[in-house]
Amino acid sequence: MRPRAMTKLTFGAAAAATLGLLATLAPTADAHQPSGHKPELKRIGYFTQWGIYGRNFQVKDLETSGTAAKLSHINYAFGVIGSDGKCLMGNAPGSDPWADYVRPVDAATSVDGVGDTADQRLAGNFNELRELKAANPGLKVMISLGGWTGSAHFSDAVRTDAGRKTLVASCIDTYIKGNLPVDGARGGAGAAAGLFDGVDLDWEWPGSEGAPGNVIRPEDKPNFTKLVREFRTQLDAYGRSLPKAQRKHYELSAYVPTAPAKIDAGFEVAKIMRDFDFVNLQGYDFHVSGEKTTAQQSALFAKDDFSVDQTVKAWLRRGAPAHKLVVGMPFYGQGWTGVTGGGDGLGQPATGPAPATWVAGSEDYKYLKKLADSGTYKLYRGYRNGHAWLFDGTNLWTYDDPTVLRTKASYVRQNGLGGAMVWSLDGDTPDGELITAIDRGLTRR
Repeated sequence: MRPRAMTKLTFGAAAAATLGLLATLAPTADAHQPSGHKPELKRIGYFTQWGIYGRNFQVKDLETSGTAAKLSHINYAFGVIGSDGKCLMGNAPGSDPWADYVRPVDAATSVDGVGDTADQRLAGNFNELRELKAANPGLKVMISLGGWTGSAHFSDAVRTDAGRKTLVASCIDTYIKGNLPVDGARGGAGAAAGLFDGVDLDWEWPGSEGAPGNVIRPEDKPNFTKLVREFRTQLDAYGRSLPKAQRKHYELSAYVPTAPAKIDAGFEVAKIMRDFDFVNLQGYDFHVSGEKTTAQQSALFAKDDFSVDQTVKAWLRRGAPAHKLVVGMPFYGQGWTGVTGGGDGLGQPATGPAPATWVAGSEDYKYLKKLADSGTYKLYRGYRNGHAWLFDGTNLWTYDDPTVLRTKASYVRQNGLGGAMVWSLDGDTPDGELITAIDRGLTRR
């Protein structure tokens, strides 16, 4: 259920070098970075609504693993835009009110150790996130709208000024004001008020191909700019309308692509960045297991190919301030099977996606760590390019481990960027090995 995809290019082989060379290859701080601007680096993690089922990954796990203390933001994935052009819970495929706020959580699974009662208005993930915020002052929760499988109706919804106003107002009503549909004792006016601190737009992609069946129009590009402006306007107005002691700035962000063609097709960068607090850059799925040849999925540097560095530079060149660019990092790997040609396995033909725990070709880091420790696979590193992969002679997995993530976090810090984002938190180990690596890389001086 990974919500990320993109156009592909041919992979260029990684050059061998020492890890110490990585910092010398990084670009210097960009001219877009304001002089003396040193904001707190963001640490953003996506929490998947559906992770509570098969993976049994609960909000409480963010507390017991120590992850919550290392995060600045949690993006809750996903709010769904319906065919009616509104952001209303329960009215569209992909919406799951049971997971969000109806499901009773018992004491053992609850963040505060107290089970949900039959008569409380807010239960499920939403109540647990509220408890998590209480235990971690300063932690913000954003509602992420759309995703790979949830972006089909964006284009239709934002074609007119009236449509944009309706969409934004419905999202603010549901998530920011917390007016949830009534479901038994759950929900009602203000039931989730105060939970969400902003909105993350995950339209994949305005003006260019996304999931099969998505509506795409050339006018998506200017309409996206107008949608962002409408969100900024309505969020600011609502924040100012609150009683003086409760007034606040609601944050606005987006998940944005790496491919220059997708950027140019859908994003008026200089305009939208005025209204965004930050954007989360696609830093993974540069190559995916559906391709015929193995390749890197998330390299920091790559010659003649997609990479984190290429993505950062593409957004900077188009007018994005460096301090508003948050680098996406994967907590999962892309894998191939039937790999032939020998060597280290990269750049070789494959017969298809590798078997995996949940979805073929995509595996959580916590399981890849077990493969790396099994003795069956050999770990390879593209030291100069900043990525890692496992190969057993037949199956290959490309992924980020703590060494790679520390390097990427250092790149963020050294180049005046806004921070790190991860997809998704349920891929980490029970003790938060990956988020700890990122946190250390971002804080090291």
